[in-house]
Amino acid sequence: MSPPKHEYYETLGVPRTASPDDIRKAYRKLARKYHPDLNPGDKSSEDRFKNVQEAYDVLSDPKKRPMYDQFGFYSENGPGPGPGQGGGPGRGPQPNMDFSGFDFSDAFSGAGGTGTGAGGRRTSESGGFRDIFSQFFGGDKAASPQPEPEKGNDLEYVMNIDFWQAIKGTQARLNITRYEVCETCHGTGSSGAGEVTCPQCKGSGQVTQMAGAMRFNLTCPRCGGTGKLKNACPTCGGDGRVARTETVEVRIPPGARNGSRLRVPGKGNAGSMGGPPGDLYITTKVEEHPFFHRDGDDIEIQAPIAVWEAALGAKIEVPTIDGRSLLKIPQGAKNGQKFRLREKGVPNSRTGQRGDQIVEVAIQAPEPRDERTKELLRELATLHPEDPRSEMWTKV
Repeated sequence: MSPPKHEYYETLGVPRTASPDDIRKAYRKLARKYHPDLNPGDKSSEDRFKNVQEAYDVLSDPKKRPMYDQFGFYSENGPGPGPGQGGGPGRGPQPNMDFSGFDFSDAFSGAGGTGTGAGGRRTSESGGFRDIFSQFFGGDKAASPQPEPEKGNDLEYVMNIDFWQAIKGTQARLNITRYEVCETCHGTGSSGAGEVTCPQCKGSGQVTQMAGAMRFNLTCPRCGGTGKLKNACPTCGGDGRVARTETVEVRIPPGARNGSRLRVPGKGNAGSMGGPPGDLYITTKVEEHPFFHRDGDDIEIQAPIAVWEAALGAKIEVPTIDGRSLLKIPQGAKNGQKFRLREKGVPNSRTGQRGDQIVEVAIQAPEPRDERTKELLRELATLHPEDPRSEMWTKV
């Protein structure tokens, strides 16, 4: 008996009662954290990213999630037929199951009005045992239903941009690989003649699913156990989609931050069997600037000033993202003192406002290269004999 791959709710870090919005937020947070482009060469992050994608694919789907909540796994055709249920003609391969040590108390809980129907079959007004085993063992289903159209998965890409592209905004092109609607069958998956190997079971006729600590070998819901798809499109193998690389125009708005997430509707994977496409999400990775440091919408810089500028006050020019700007230094400025230039920071595309620029001054002492400079400094020391470290000793 093989252990389960992982538990979807634990993978996303949400409770089983989580709302669709909570699930979506958790997925986006983890997808950004473990995306392979942000963790190059990290195999564990890549595996975690795949698990997060798989968990979101099931828990975000209103059809898949209820089945996962009930059985611990999802299959397009339910858990499939099983042994001991009147294996008459026309039944496909049976799953291999081991029910030893399995607690069926949840199957009976809440099943009101339980009685015995025709042929000794248990019945229940609210489902319970009959509902579960009708899915495990086939029940009254005569044939497997055809796969229904499903929405395509969203895609996550990381785009590297430099500091100035983030500040000013830019128009960029991104090459993405996505599933598009098959041009041969126009997304139907059918060609009208011939047969191809089933893409879901790879021709084996069976798929594997996990339920807790139990492993099930189930009849493939796509091909019904034959391993072949009749009348399937030879181009897409009956899926209705093919993988292609496409160039997408992406507009990065001014003020984009590191880790900003942009949505391009309809540019995710095409839906299967004619379902709607998913969306493309682009996370920006902004390069650092050697001089300007960004903190939210504010820009921070450090500007050197001379001793006499700090003592007497001055007007100095400092660089901003818009060019040169005047900054007034008051008399008696301290080393490390910070001054604010209003609305000289980064524009915010959502609020329409700009941040500020914070200038931290660093006082630089003159280098006494000649005797005259030394004489003036000695005279200054005579005029100001106070000890600048006197306050320091009161705190020790």
